Amino acid sequence: MLSGIKSTVKNIPILGSVAISIATRFSKTSKLRFQNSAQYWEDRYKLGGNSGSGSYNQLAAFKAEIINAFIEKHGLNTIVEFGCGDGEQLKLASYPKYVGFDVAPTSVEMCKEKFSHNENYNFFLVGGDEYNSRKTYDVALSLDVIQHLIEDEVYEAYMKNLFSASDRFVIIYAYSFEKIYASKHERGRDFLAWIHENIEDWRLLQKIDNRYPYDPKNPSKTSQADFYIFEKSN
Repeated sequence: MLSGIKSTVKNIPILGSVAISIATRFSKTSKLRFQNSAQYWEDRYKLGGNSGSGSYNQLAAFKAEIINAFIEKHGLNTIVEFGCGDGEQLKLASYPKYVGFDVAPTSVEMCKEKFSHNENYNFFLVGGDEYNSRKTYDVALSLDVIQHLIEDEVYEAYMKNLFSASDRFVIIYAYSFEKIYASKHERGRDFLAWIHENIEDWRLLQKIDNRYPYDPKNPSKTSQADFYIFEKSN
Protein backbone atom coordinates (compact mmCIF):
# COMPACT_ATOMS: atom_id res chain seq x y z
CA MET A 1 0.00 0.00 0.00
CA LEU A 2 2.76 2.43 0.93
CA SER A 3 4.62 1.86 -2.33
CA GLY A 4 1.40 2.65 -4.18
CA ILE A 5 0.98 5.93 -2.35
CA LYS A 6 4.59 6.86 -3.06
CA SER A 7 4.30 6.12 -6.76
CA THR A 8 1.13 8.20 -6.98
CA VAL A 9 2.53 11.30 -5.32
CA LYS A 10 6.21 11.30 -6.28
CA ASN A 11 5.61 13.28 -9.45
CA ILE A 12 3.52 16.00 -7.79
CA PRO A 13 5.61 19.21 -7.77
CA ILE A 14 6.78 20.38 -4.30
CA LEU A 15 4.23 18.24 -2.44
CA GLY A 16 5.63 14.92 -3.58
CA SER A 17 8.39 14.55 -0.98
CA VAL A 18 6.18 15.92 1.78
CA ALA A 19 3.37 13.52 0.96
CA ILE A 20 5.76 10.57 0.88
CA SER A 21 7.08 11.56 4.30
CA ILE A 22 3.55 11.72 5.70
CA ALA A 23 2.63 8.39 4.13
CA THR A 24 5.75 6.76 5.58
CA ARG A 25 4.99 8.13 9.04
CA PHE A 26 1.40 6.90 8.86
CA SER A 27 2.56 3.46 7.79
CA LYS A 28 4.91 3.19 10.77
CA THR A 29 2.50 4.41 13.45
CA SER A 30 -0.40 2.34 12.08
CA LYS A 31 1.60 -0.81 12.85
CA LEU A 32 2.00 -0.04 16.57
CA ARG A 33 1.35 -2.96 18.88
CA PHE A 34 -0.25 -2.27 22.25
CA GLN A 35 1.34 -3.97 25.25
CA ASN A 36 0.71 -1.33 27.91
CA SER A 37 -0.08 2.37 28.07
CA ALA A 38 3.46 3.64 28.65
CA GLN A 39 4.96 1.42 25.94
CA TYR A 40 2.34 2.47 23.39
CA TRP A 41 3.02 6.20 23.75
CA GLU A 42 6.78 5.83 23.83
CA ASP A 43 6.69 3.77 20.64
CA ARG A 44 4.28 6.20 19.03
CA TYR A 45 6.51 9.22 19.66
CA LYS A 46 9.69 7.36 18.66
CA LEU A 47 8.09 6.47 15.33
CA GLY A 48 7.25 10.11 14.64
CA GLY A 49 3.64 10.10 15.84
CA ASN A 50 2.04 12.93 17.79
CA SER A 51 -0.33 13.45 20.71
CA GLY A 52 -3.43 13.28 18.54
CA SER A 53 -5.83 15.71 16.89
CA GLY A 54 -6.93 17.20 20.22
CA SER A 55 -3.59 19.00 20.51
CA TYR A 56 -3.94 20.73 17.14
CA ASN A 57 -6.19 23.14 15.22
CA GLN A 58 -9.43 24.47 16.72
CA LEU A 59 -9.50 22.00 19.61
CA ALA A 60 -6.08 23.10 20.81
CA ALA A 61 -7.08 26.75 20.52
CA PHE A 62 -10.27 26.12 22.51
CA LYS A 63 -8.39 24.34 25.29
CA ALA A 64 -5.76 27.08 25.48
CA GLU A 65 -8.39 29.81 25.62
CA ILE A 66 -10.19 28.21 28.57
CA ILE A 67 -7.08 27.37 30.59
CA ASN A 68 -5.22 30.64 29.96
CA ALA A 69 -8.28 32.65 31.00
CA PHE A 70 -8.77 30.60 34.16
CA ILE A 71 -5.13 30.97 35.20
CA GLU A 72 -5.23 34.72 34.64
CA LYS A 73 -8.56 35.13 36.45
CA HIS A 74 -7.37 33.34 39.58
CA GLY A 75 -3.81 34.65 39.54
CA LEU A 76 -2.28 31.18 39.40
CA ASN A 77 1.50 30.98 39.23
CA THR A 78 2.54 27.33 39.29
CA ILE A 79 1.09 24.78 36.88
CA VAL A 80 1.75 21.05 36.64
CA GLU A 81 0.53 18.79 33.84
CA PHE A 82 0.40 15.02 33.88
CA GLY A 83 0.79 13.99 30.24
CA CYS A 84 2.65 16.79 28.45
CA GLY A 85 2.77 14.75 25.22
CA ASP A 86 4.47 16.25 22.19
CA GLY A 87 4.27 19.83 23.54
CA GLU A 88 2.13 21.20 20.71
CA GLN A 89 -0.76 22.13 23.00
CA LEU A 90 1.69 23.85 25.32
CA LYS A 91 2.80 26.20 22.54
CA LEU A 92 -0.52 28.02 22.97
CA ALA A 93 -0.23 28.32 26.76
CA SER A 94 0.52 31.39 28.85
CA TYR A 95 1.82 29.85 32.06
CA PRO A 96 4.08 31.70 34.51
CA LYS A 97 5.79 28.51 35.77
CA TYR A 98 5.15 25.05 34.40
CA VAL A 99 6.20 21.47 35.07
CA GLY A 100 5.21 18.72 32.65
CA PHE A 101 5.37 14.98 33.33
CA ASP A 102 5.04 12.13 30.88
CA VAL A 103 5.52 8.35 30.86
CA ALA A 104 7.31 8.46 27.50
CA PRO A 105 11.03 9.42 27.59
CA THR A 106 10.83 10.56 23.96
CA SER A 107 8.00 12.94 24.87
CA VAL A 108 10.04 14.49 27.68
CA GLU A 109 13.05 15.00 25.42
CA MET A 110 10.89 16.48 22.64
CA CYS A 111 9.40 19.02 25.03
CA LYS A 112 12.77 19.93 26.52
CA GLU A 113 14.02 20.73 23.04
CA LYS A 114 10.92 22.67 21.98
CA PHE A 115 10.94 24.85 25.10
CA SER A 116 14.68 25.10 25.74
CA HIS A 117 14.34 28.89 25.44
CA ASN A 118 11.94 29.08 28.40
CA GLU A 119 13.63 28.57 31.77
CA ASN A 120 10.24 28.56 33.51
CA TYR A 121 9.12 25.39 31.71
CA ASN A 122 10.55 22.08 32.92
CA PHE A 123 9.85 18.48 31.92
CA PHE A 124 10.37 15.22 33.77
CA LEU A 125 9.69 11.54 33.43
CA VAL A 126 6.96 9.95 35.54
CA GLY A 127 8.60 7.95 38.31
CA GLY A 128 11.74 10.11 38.55
CA ASP A 129 13.01 12.13 41.50
CA GLU A 130 10.98 15.24 40.63
CA TYR A 131 7.83 13.17 40.26
CA ASN A 132 8.39 11.54 43.64
CA SER A 133 9.16 14.83 45.41
CA ARG A 134 5.43 15.38 45.96
CA LYS A 135 5.55 19.13 45.42
CA THR A 136 2.22 20.91 45.17
CA TYR A 137 1.14 23.49 42.58
CA ASP A 138 -1.63 26.05 42.14
CA VAL A 139 -3.30 23.94 39.47
CA ALA A 140 -2.87 20.41 38.10
CA LEU A 141 -3.85 19.68 34.51
CA SER A 142 -5.01 16.50 32.79
CA LEU A 143 -5.77 17.11 29.12
CA ASP A 144 -6.94 14.25 26.88
CA VAL A 145 -5.13 11.67 29.02
CA ILE A 146 -7.63 9.77 31.16
CA GLN A 147 -9.16 7.89 28.22
CA HIS A 148 -5.71 6.49 27.39
CA LEU A 149 -5.08 4.96 30.82
CA ILE A 150 -6.04 1.41 30.01
CA GLU A 151 -4.84 -0.46 33.08
CA ASP A 152 -6.94 0.00 36.24
CA GLU A 153 -3.91 0.33 38.52
CA VAL A 154 -2.35 2.94 36.22
CA TYR A 155 -5.60 4.89 36.05
CA GLU A 156 -6.12 4.92 39.83
CA ALA A 157 -2.52 5.92 40.57
CA TYR A 158 -2.76 8.69 37.98
CA MET A 159 -5.95 10.12 39.48
CA LYS A 160 -4.55 10.08 43.01
CA ASN A 161 -1.35 11.80 41.89
CA LEU A 162 -3.33 14.40 39.95
CA PHE A 163 -5.33 15.53 42.96
CA SER A 164 -2.47 15.29 45.43
CA ALA A 165 -0.32 17.53 43.22
CA SER A 166 -2.44 20.67 43.71
CA ASP A 167 -3.56 22.62 46.75
CA ARG A 168 -6.03 24.81 44.84
CA PHE A 169 -7.41 23.58 41.49
CA VAL A 170 -7.49 20.57 39.19
CA ILE A 171 -8.55 20.93 35.55
CA ILE A 172 -9.55 17.82 33.63
CA TYR A 173 -10.35 17.79 29.92
CA ALA A 174 -11.88 14.40 29.12
CA TYR A 175 -15.17 12.56 28.81
CA SER A 176 -16.72 10.81 31.80
CA PHE A 177 -18.39 7.58 30.73
CA GLU A 178 -17.41 3.94 30.56
CA LYS A 179 -16.76 2.53 27.12
CA ILE A 180 -14.59 -0.15 25.52
CA TYR A 181 -13.17 0.77 22.11
CA ALA A 182 -11.81 -1.35 19.30
CA SER A 183 -8.53 0.58 19.52
CA LYS A 184 -6.60 -0.88 22.43
CA HIS A 185 -5.10 2.45 23.51
CA GLU A 186 -8.44 4.09 24.38
CA ARG A 187 -10.94 3.28 27.11
CA GLY A 188 -13.78 5.43 28.40
CA ARG A 189 -13.68 6.13 32.15
CA ASP A 190 -16.45 7.46 34.38
CA PHE A 191 -13.94 9.54 36.29
CA LEU A 192 -16.61 11.69 37.96
CA ALA A 193 -17.94 8.63 39.76
CA TRP A 194 -14.41 7.57 40.68
CA ILE A 195 -13.62 11.01 42.12
CA HIS A 196 -16.86 10.99 44.12
CA GLU A 197 -15.95 7.63 45.65
CA ASN A 198 -12.22 8.12 46.18
CA ILE A 199 -11.24 11.80 46.49
CA GLU A 200 -12.14 13.86 49.55
CA ASP A 201 -12.07 17.64 50.11
CA TRP A 202 -12.59 18.55 46.46
CA ARG A 203 -15.69 19.92 44.73
CA LEU A 204 -16.67 20.34 41.10
CA LEU A 205 -16.46 24.09 40.60
CA GLN A 206 -17.42 24.28 36.93
CA LYS A 207 -18.13 22.20 33.85
CA ILE A 208 -17.51 23.79 30.46
CA ASP A 209 -19.01 22.05 27.46
CA ASN A 210 -16.87 21.57 24.40
CA ARG A 211 -17.28 24.29 21.79
CA TYR A 212 -16.81 21.58 19.17
CA PRO A 213 -18.86 18.56 20.36
CA TYR A 214 -18.10 15.26 18.74
CA ASP A 215 -19.22 14.80 15.16
CA PRO A 216 -18.47 11.37 13.63
CA LYS A 217 -18.27 13.05 10.23
CA ASN A 218 -15.48 15.33 11.45
CA PRO A 219 -13.66 13.41 14.22
CA SER A 220 -10.31 15.18 13.95
CA LYS A 221 -11.74 18.62 14.72
CA THR A 222 -14.41 17.68 17.27
CA SER A 223 -14.26 15.91 20.62
CA GLN A 224 -16.27 14.03 23.23
CA ALA A 225 -14.27 15.76 25.96
CA ASP A 226 -15.46 18.64 28.15
CA PHE A 227 -13.75 20.70 30.84
CA TYR A 228 -14.22 19.77 34.49
CA ILE A 229 -12.69 22.20 36.98
CA PHE A 230 -12.31 21.12 40.60
CA GLU A 231 -11.50 23.26 43.63
CA LYS A 232 -10.09 22.13 46.95
CA SER A 233 -12.83 22.70 49.49
CA ASN A 234 -10.89 22.96 52.76
